[in-house]
Amino acid sequence: MGTRSALWSFANKFFTCGVIGVYVSDRFVGVAPVRGSSMSPTLNPGTTSLMGLPVDDYVLVEKRCLQNYKFSHGDVVVFSSPSNHKERHIKRITALPGEWIGTRHSYDVLKIPEGHCWVEGDNSSSSLDSRSFGPIPLGLVQGRVTHIAWPPQRIGAVEKRTPQDTISSS
Repeated sequence: MGTRSALWSFANKFFTCGVIGVYVSDRFVGVAPVRGSSMSPTLNPGTTSLMGLPVDDYVLVEKRCLQNYKFSHGDVVVFSSPSNHKERHIKRITALPGEWIGTRHSYDVLKIPEGHCWVEGDNSSSSLDSRSFGPIPLGLVQGRVTHIAWPPQRIGAVEKRTPQDTISSS
């Protein structure tokens, strides 16, 4: 009977911790892997390695910004792909609703619609971003990247920066 009671106590505590963990990761903060080189050199610069193998960065994703869509230029965000909602991308916001954007590699200028933003990867040569699929709805944004959490030698805050040649106010 003592073993059954100990097992029940362990299962109860495990379940409670699981529920609290899911609630915190859904509402406040989560961890996301960074795949690919589209955000290099900010994320996945390719220089970190574990026994000679490259290691992907893992980042902390703050979700409180979603309550009022509080984003600013230079924020790095995680969002669902507009073409495949099972895919997640990590890019930098370069324009917000109502602003005009001029792309670097063409002469196109477009106004960002309300409820949308323009995102680009730091490594433009290998980035699938708004230059490919246009402005993304803010409803697809899942959170703002604040820190690199892994690997240990790269732990730190993610810097906000904005390309100066693309933004124009409304």
